[in-house]
Amino acid sequence: MSSSSPAPTYYIVFVTVAVLVLRAVNEEVTAPYMDEPFHVPQAQAYCRGDYWTWDPKITTPPGIYVLSLVLKKVFMLKCNLSMLRLTPLLCLLALPIALTPLLCYHKRERPPPSLATPLLEAVILASFPVAWFFGFLYYTEVPSLVSVISTVVLAMQGRHWLAALIGLVSCTFRQNNIVWVLYAYALSQVLYLRFRRALPNEKSPPKLHDPPALEARPEDLVWAVLTAPRVLPDIVINFVPYALVLAAFGAFVLWNGGIVLGDKANHVPALHVPQLYYFVGFATAFGWPALLSGSGGVPALGRDVYARMFGNRRNTIVTCVASAIMCLTIYKFTIQHPFLLSDNRHYTFYIWRRVFLLHPVVPYLLVPGYIACAWAWYLRTGHDQTLLQNLLLPVFVVPTLLPTPLLEPRYFLIPYILLRAQVKDVPLWGLVLEGVWYAGINAVTMWLFLYQERAGVGRFMW
Repeated sequence: MSSSSPAPTYYIVFVTVAVLVLRAVNEEVTAPYMDEPFHVPQAQAYCRGDYWTWDPKITTPPGIYVLSLVLKKVFMLKCNLSMLRLTPLLCLLALPIALTPLLCYHKRERPPPSLATPLLEAVILASFPVAWFFGFLYYTEVPSLVSVISTVVLAMQGRHWLAALIGLVSCTFRQNNIVWVLYAYALSQVLYLRFRRALPNEKSPPKLHDPPALEARPEDLVWAVLTAPRVLPDIVINFVPYALVLAAFGAFVLWNGGIVLGDKANHVPALHVPQLYYFVGFATAFGWPALLSGSGGVPALGRDVYARMFGNRRNTIVTCVASAIMCLTIYKFTIQHPFLLSDNRHYTFYIWRRVFLLHPVVPYLLVPGYIACAWAWYLRTGHDQTLLQNLLLPVFVVPTLLPTPLLEPRYFLIPYILLRAQVKDVPLWGLVLEGVWYAGINAVTMWLFLYQERAGVGRFMW
């Protein structure tokens, strides 16, 4: 395949549908909606060259406004609502291109030689409903996602200075992307240590204890910690560019007096442990085609999950203890944010009322399901991955979700994409099923948003 290979049909369809949807959004939603009334005037101020006026209700840095300003300068665009919405749309169209090398790295395949030939799996994953929907509104989610994915890919390629630079850019879209910058470094070094080999006539380099994920035992974590010091000299130099990003972020926090830029009263960090459980449920609800399409299908996955939970006495005890701890954290740390209870324009409002508030015991009855789903993801991503590869993402998910008091699907977007990308062996029929599942959700959500506006309530959205 040459570097000038034409874009595959499925990507052309993706682009065409996205452009048509944006056209429909601009025709039906002619005024800024939901968060857009904050973002759009701020972007327009940047377009006028006014970089010092700032709406105190905006909580994120000005990355998206700068990106819109660059697009305005390059393509001579106006800064009206329709043109500003091109910013997230262009990022959405770039998402399959960004995802392709990430998926290829996990599959250990060579990426296509042309940027115009993204994988089918990348196009399907770019159609993930939360990413897809916010590709048509002037929100930061999709630019943030693309920059984080690019950071991870560059780090895995060993281009650490460029990865750190793009990671710094990602933090101008959303502050907590600093966590994903550090994740990119950690993942790249785990992969480097796993695959490096001694040169001819040289002694073998120090090894980090990191067994295959599906063969690992609890004591292997202890050995991994004990063997870490011997490899630190080999990986610390690569941390330098990321350390500079971390220092810049620390300076911002000191200058700003916290992570949140504005509207701090409605964005107070809180210990929200059940948010981790919601993410597991969320990931399973959307990613079930990838989960269930592994070798052996549902029966094999069910047997493996049961064995991990109840296969022997030790596993049963661990499951029972984990369940008790999770129930305690649900009791002590469940947060019902005022926005969750009052804003009936979102899926989460109805899920919370019709599931979690159905009966006081319901949140506790879901605990075994959370554990089973977590094991299912561990088993599916664990094929051809090491223990540390499998555990890195959950470790970095914790600081991104634990302090967030609001149950909000947008917070799950980046973790889900990174998690789903680690499932390397989804067959074609599984990809088709996943694509149909995403497309159905997208169609229903966009139809409700565009054509079912409720008087006095507004438009339904994620």
